[in-house]
Amino acid sequence: MLLVRLYNPGMAALLELSGVQHGYNGRRVLSDFSLTLARGQIGCVLGPSGCGKTTALRCIAGFEQISAGCITVNGEQVSLPGRTVPPEKRRVGMVFQDYALFPHLTVAENVGFGLRTLDPTARTRRVSETLEVIGMPRAAGRYPHELSGGQQQRVALARALAPQPELLLLDEPFSNLDVDLRERLGLEVRDILKQQNMTAILVTHDQHDAFAIADEIGIMRKGRIEQWGTPYDLYHKPASRFVADFVGQGAFLSGTVLGERRIRIELGVFQGNVPDDWPQGTSVDVLLRPDDILHDDASPLQAQVLHKAFRGAEFLYTLQLPDGGRVMSLVPSHHNHAVGEKIGIRLEIDHLVAFRHDAGEVAPA
Repeated sequence: MLLVRLYNPGMAALLELSGVQHGYNGRRVLSDFSLTLARGQIGCVLGPSGCGKTTALRCIAGFEQISAGCITVNGEQVSLPGRTVPPEKRRVGMVFQDYALFPHLTVAENVGFGLRTLDPTARTRRVSETLEVIGMPRAAGRYPHELSGGQQQRVALARALAPQPELLLLDEPFSNLDVDLRERLGLEVRDILKQQNMTAILVTHDQHDAFAIADEIGIMRKGRIEQWGTPYDLYHKPASRFVADFVGQGAFLSGTVLGERRIRIELGVFQGNVPDDWPQGTSVDVLLRPDDILHDDASPLQAQVLHKAFRGAEFLYTLQLPDGGRVMSLVPSHHNHAVGEKIGIRLEIDHLVAFRHDAGEVAPA
């Protein structure tokens, strides 16, 4: 069983999933799903549609029963096979993908919906405090249809934060927003969660959302965590070819192990952390990210522009190498080269990542 640690030694774990299994109609969705989240940390489960990430979140919330394993929140076992603590008794808040605001209630009434056990004075005070936290103190009397999508998302967050849960769950929280707004709101949500010292876990298929919010991210595949790490490590040190393909952009060039931890590709010979059981002559695929390929007019190595995508401050060029291989390069946008033109490039690799061509093994350096 793989138990993924998401906290530094000495930090108290608030959420633990160990060997969790769950399925529908005889089809297993979660298989030996395990992770640990420290108090005050923001984690993310990132994966393609259908990998089981929303099911994992629903199991944590208590909406689904598990068939094996255990879920623990703040030291209490809340889910075991045959025994499930009801969602309302878990001190877990949830922000849904569609916000799920009540259209007939004002913003203040939506935020205070989970505070009905408080007396009116305490409820009003807590609603006001929470609206202040999300930066909408003057919106208390407005209705959801009078708000923008970003404002509705903030209100949904406020409603989840108002009862002061131990753990906050976010299900694809920005999928209904445009690209610019989701990036800005993602940073704002992270700031709010950190200010409140809130422990949170979100699920998403969008790596930009994950990178904007999470301290560490788990890449999910077929009901399991494939790799857990910081965004930097997932990008530069992927543990499997699936992770390399899923996170960021890149291209693979065929290479050959030369021994002495060296690999030859058509761009030259490079040194990295090559496993000892990869003998000389082993065929490998080397991952090159767009930021590994630098534009250099003085370089004797020329590559032909096959495609170009304008991104404002930069172009993403797809380039064909002299021997036929293809790579991508991020180039400042004042270098506006035409399709078919040849440009000078050089390689600058800080982390050599290679996979055995026949087995998909990885050697990140």
